[in-house]
Amino acid sequence: MSTAFVFPGQGSQDVGMGAELAKEFASARQVFEEVDAALGQKLSTIMWEGPKDTLTLTENAQPALMAVSLAVMRVLENEHGLDLAKSAKFVAGHSLGEYSALAAAGALSITDAAKLLKLRGQAMQKAVPVGEGAMAALLGVNYETALKVAEEAAQGDVCQVANDNDPTQIVLSGHKSAIDRVAEVGKAHGVRRAVPLPVSAPFHCALMQPAADAMADALSKVEIKTPVVPVICNVLAAPISDPAEIAKRLVEQVTGTVRWRESVLYMTDNGITDVYEIGSGKVLAGLVKRTSKALNSASIGTPADIEAHAAALTS
Repeated sequence: MSTAFVFPGQGSQDVGMGAELAKEFASARQVFEEVDAALGQKLSTIMWEGPKDTLTLTENAQPALMAVSLAVMRVLENEHGLDLAKSAKFVAGHSLGEYSALAAAGALSITDAAKLLKLRGQAMQKAVPVGEGAMAALLGVNYETALKVAEEAAQGDVCQVANDNDPTQIVLSGHKSAIDRVAEVGKAHGVRRAVPLPVSAPFHCALMQPAADAMADALSKVEIKTPVVPVICNVLAAPISDPAEIAKRLVEQVTGTVRWRESVLYMTDNGITDVYEIGSGKVLAGLVKRTSKALNSASIGTPADIEAHAAALTS
């Protein structure tokens, strides 16, 4: 088996996502209805009609992206006979996408995943007062250089590597005062550009500890099953299957680095040849291509995408 399924994170949301799936497939509609019921809100209406500002709110974007990913999975399973355990060697997800991966692999129910992500979004937003945290993407540098930039820019504040996305894109997170210093500090280390990110909170750094505590409490109250295929988790860049460890690593993920580049390299080193991004957007497919020339990557998020790739996935 040489296939992995990966699931996108925040930033891949867009108004209209999942609407075609719902229109065309009853199994997709059922997923959106499950998520709406779990949250007690018409999240599907926000997804399909906007406004974009409301969809982009962390507490909405996170369960919404999971919903689209799981709707695609349901269609592949119900309409095309996909059996994940037979079709994939690993699953993985970027940040919130790890919850989508776990739900796709049967470790979490869709209802629990939706509730956990809603809470995760709310807790992350509440963890740091608006304006005190920030994030910036460093372009043209590797992980080791980004670590040095973060260390020098910190000056007593929090400044950490939040996402190691690909060999030339690293995201830093922390106090706004530290992130404001990153561009100047980066010049001495060959940083081509430091791009401030339009985020509402400094994700994946120590400032998120209150959110990690909230997730530890929430995860202790849900049933996590053994996934049908191992999940390459963000904080280890290695596969795990034990339910207790899954919960532990999901808590660590809130304040820890998303080790996406290393996760892709792990796939490459362990026989994966084809990576399918399941859900909204094409961000992960691009990161995969930039990280490993040995991997083929494709994105599946619309009925047309499903039609184009279903045969290859189920043959």
